[in-house]
Amino acid sequence: MSTLRLAGITKRFGQFTANDDISLTVKAGSIHGLLGENGAGKSTLMNILSGLYQPDAGQIFLDEKPVQIPAPAAAIAHGIGMIHQHFMLVPQLTVTENIILGRSGGLHLDLRSQGERIAQLGQRYGLAVPPMARVEDLPVGIQQRVEILKVLYRQARILILDEPTAVLTPAEITAFLEILRQLAQRDHTIIFITHKLGEVMAVCDEVTVLQRGRVVASRPTGETNRAELAQLMVDREVTINSRPAPQAAGPVVLDVQNLWVNQAHQVAAVRGISLQVRSGEILGIAGVDGNGQRELADAIAGILPAQQGTVTIHSTPASASSSATVPTALAYIPEDRQKQGLVMSFSIARNLILKAFTRLPFCRRWLLQPQAIGGNAEQAIQVFDVRATSHRLKVRQLSGGNQQKVILARELAGEPGLIIAMQPTRGLDIGATAAVQQSLLEQRSRGAAILYISTELEEVMAMSDRLAVIYRGQLVSVLDGRTATLAQVGSLMTGVQPDIGVAGEPINI
Repeated sequence: MSTLRLAGITKRFGQFTANDDISLTVKAGSIHGLLGENGAGKSTLMNILSGLYQPDAGQIFLDEKPVQIPAPAAAIAHGIGMIHQHFMLVPQLTVTENIILGRSGGLHLDLRSQGERIAQLGQRYGLAVPPMARVEDLPVGIQQRVEILKVLYRQARILILDEPTAVLTPAEITAFLEILRQLAQRDHTIIFITHKLGEVMAVCDEVTVLQRGRVVASRPTGETNRAELAQLMVDREVTINSRPAPQAAGPVVLDVQNLWVNQAHQVAAVRGISLQVRSGEILGIAGVDGNGQRELADAIAGILPAQQGTVTIHSTPASASSSATVPTALAYIPEDRQKQGLVMSFSIARNLILKAFTRLPFCRRWLLQPQAIGGNAEQAIQVFDVRATSHRLKVRQLSGGNQQKVILARELAGEPGLIIAMQPTRGLDIGATAAVQQSLLEQRSRGAAILYISTELEEVMAMSDRLAVIYRGQLVSVLDGRTATLAQVGSLMTGVQPDIGVAGEPINI
């Protein structure tokens, strides 16, 4: 067993203090939750434990013995293993090859005997995996097990898990949390970093909350609740996943009929989807990541061409060639804000006019108008509470939540009739998530039609008037957002329909 204690850990980057005199204790054999907004210092602290950063002050203790962790290899030698949110696996290699990769002897080891050893390790910890299967052929939940076995194989006693359930289905999350309990019972010490307060309350023994690089609370989970933790994270009262008030839907705004869209290698990603979204309605799309959601959103936005079918917005056909003709009718919040939504080297002000830089008042006689651009930016910064000292700041200098607010300010300008929100809160803390959701609910109230696509099941269920489930490029069911259950939607996300079995033909909604 290994007790981890941090005493006065401080880390500065120039004038910015990422960790400010942080002290906490993670008891041996316990699961310790670590919460905080984006930029609160969680990642910096874990990078110090992993040997990627060196603290400017403070000391790390293992079983009350001071230790130095100058490099990742030293962290492994001390029994500290990091499991990242984005899997560090080579898809083309087998489970066994991924797990032993980097070990002395590497791929020259006897793969069969190593596979048997990994199978035994998996059985011991309730982490059954097929040792000789290629990782690319495995479900996401099994890939998660491979990541855990990688650190257990290296005899890690302290496991750091960064947002480990971000891509798992509800059933996989339940199984994963049970695995964490079993690991703790086998004397492993676990640090669990997450934004999901329900998971913290369900599995953690204690929880520590960071705010602006400092510890603001550390206590047993039995002595707190979700609402208090949310308030501690953002230093204000936050409404968690508030359900929109009922309202009557208006006329059809978006009409998609028999849509087929290919992904790379000409493989069909969207297969015969038909749906409608009405004014004043949020239609949620739930599904495991990679089941055609991205291609569906891109095709409706006119970014990807459709192989078959039609997309109509306000009774006007939309396509990759005609999307530029409906800039005020359609708002698109893309999945990857840094690659799709923003020009990272541009200022906040210039990002806010990307869709309108050739039009008055931002452009006159082919010359940009700095005063109009700056005034627009100052207003948007105030309305959307973008935390920035100047509209001249480059967007790469903003936190993820504030980058998302810049996208919202730009896309929601002009009161669009249709809003496509693709993973609008991915990677955001609870405060930024609440701000994004509130902005979208305000748009719904004024009559916008919203297609809300998210792999965060509780979130999309709470936000939706109607909820459609996507599986392998097909809509397999549509449910009332107010009566659907987690178990029901979770089963549909894996392709299983009650009393039917594996989902087959697409449906129209």
